[in-house]
Amino acid sequence: MSAHTLRIATRGSALALWQAEYTRRCLQQRDPSLQVELLVLKTQGDKILDRPLFAVGGKGLFTKEIEEALLDRRADVAVHSLKDLPGDSDLHTALHVAAIPPREDPADALVLPDFLASEHRGLRARDILRRLPSQATVGTSSLRRACQLRAIQPTLQISPLRGNVDTRLRKVEFTREAWAADPSAHLHAVVLAAAGLTRLGHADRITVRFTPDELIPACGQGARALQCRSDDAETTARLAQLADRGATLAVAAERAFNTHLGGSCHTPLGAFARLTPGDDGLHILGFVGSADGSRLLRGERQAPVHSVDQARDLGRQLAEDLLSQGAGALLQTAVA
Repeated sequence: MSAHTLRIATRGSALALWQAEYTRRCLQQRDPSLQVELLVLKTQGDKILDRPLFAVGGKGLFTKEIEEALLDRRADVAVHSLKDLPGDSDLHTALHVAAIPPREDPADALVLPDFLASEHRGLRARDILRRLPSQATVGTSSLRRACQLRAIQPTLQISPLRGNVDTRLRKVEFTREAWAADPSAHLHAVVLAAAGLTRLGHADRITVRFTPDELIPACGQGARALQCRSDDAETTARLAQLADRGATLAVAAERAFNTHLGGSCHTPLGAFARLTPGDDGLHILGFVGSADGSRLLRGERQAPVHSVDQARDLGRQLAEDLLSQGAGALLQTAVA
């Protein structure tokens, strides 16, 4: 490949910039002569911080401006948090995801104020939630998280939470004295993606990680999508060198599950897939629920998988399992 300058389009948040910088380093490690520049853009989702995503248009709010930069050739590569990327059927036909690099921790993390965290060390996330005071308030704007949190502890109050990682962490930065003076003015906890906390150097703020059995992650959570123009063979080949087989197959299954159920920011659902150790099996766990957590349908499947198409088939099979349990009615209620 001839040496030239590659331009990466990215959002300007600290997490997005970390992901873009990391991608730049990976590309230059493969080809030290390659010049890589960042094109920092502000998406609609970055501008609207006072309302939950499902109330203002959903996932495409974080990708539209980035994809436009690819289409008009201001940029050659886009780096997305994969869970923000719309379903495959909604992607622009002139663009494609050329690589899914190795996946960061896909788990959700429970973050408590330091004085509360010290009282609950060593407990599982589920047990901590059940020990919090009645009507305890947890911050998240994710319907997926809210549904599963309420299923664990029905008395929880959910407080909308938007903004960058630092802004969200500040919601649980207060003392025991401030808490005692006015408990209603503070959140008991926030739930964030463990990957984002780790990438930004905040892993020490995690009180405990939810296991997938406790809180099933969003489809693609912890994974990055490297996108480029479909007709750009040279850039596609460069990005393909960064792909990870396990992450690619897992994400294919999760996204197929989501697409088959018509998932969006309006629908409380999630899925987590991983290769089983020592063989070519892929295991996927998924759920669909009601917004209030009163109904939760879960299922899992495992099968040998050797290709992306087989991974997608496995995701669709799990979706069909949940539809046979009545997921269709739950999804219609959520959309309504």
